[in-house]
Amino acid sequence: MTSVQWTVLGCGSSSGTPAIGCNCATCSSGDARNVRTRCSAYVRIGEQGVLIDTSPDLRQQALREGITRVDAVLYSHPHADHLNGIDDLRAFCYVKRGPVTLYGNDFTVDNIRRRFDYALAPPSPVWDKPVLLTETVTAPFRIGGVLVTPIPLRHGAWPCLGWRIGNTAWLTDVSEIPDSSVALLQGLDTLFLDCLRPEPYPSHLHLAASLAWAQRLAAGQTWLIHMTHQLEYHALSAQCPPGVAVAFDGLQPPAENLEE
Repeated sequence: MTSVQWTVLGCGSSSGTPAIGCNCATCSSGDARNVRTRCSAYVRIGEQGVLIDTSPDLRQQALREGITRVDAVLYSHPHADHLNGIDDLRAFCYVKRGPVTLYGNDFTVDNIRRRFDYALAPPSPVWDKPVLLTETVTAPFRIGGVLVTPIPLRHGAWPCLGWRIGNTAWLTDVSEIPDSSVALLQGLDTLFLDCLRPEPYPSHLHLAASLAWAQRLAAGQTWLIHMTHQLEYHALSAQCPPGVAVAFDGLQPPAENLEE
């Protein structure tokens, strides 16, 4: 059996919360659950450390949670708030004196290769830049003996990926879940689900759509993520039905023990 522990590193949208220049109830709240860094997660699979996305807040998130090991990154898509912390991977490469493997679809991996080619070179003697390997994935694979399943999604016009590890799935930045992917999301204990704002948005789920998908996918527990400052923690929590709750930075659901 292998222990799998999830940590929500960030559950905010691209602007983060508090948003610059805003004094709304969420941004001025004294509740730490209303402080949201950009959306990402850390998954400890046995001894392996896995990130989902590299947000611009990665350094801050890693220091806050005491993360010192990253072996792989599972990318959802190449928007700046999910990718542009990639240079902070150099610290983890330096600590382990080895590369970090990046997994994504063709669309994301091609973007990384074009924009961050300097990070794909062999290590220098002083490890002064990230040392990254890229893997394009279209089917399930294993990390630390545990099955990792990419979930094809749509983020507006972009093809993106959600990720399922064991009985937990992370679906950020999604506007459409194809029927073929719904089939990959059955029997979940835990679902992390995009919920951008109260009103509809072209490339994200909004509150009503998120709650409808939570009901359809019927995970044991659904946590809402990727929220703007328009969604205040306590006000949103009051609108959530049983089995749905509002995520917050640092959240750790109970660990799973999975067969390899």
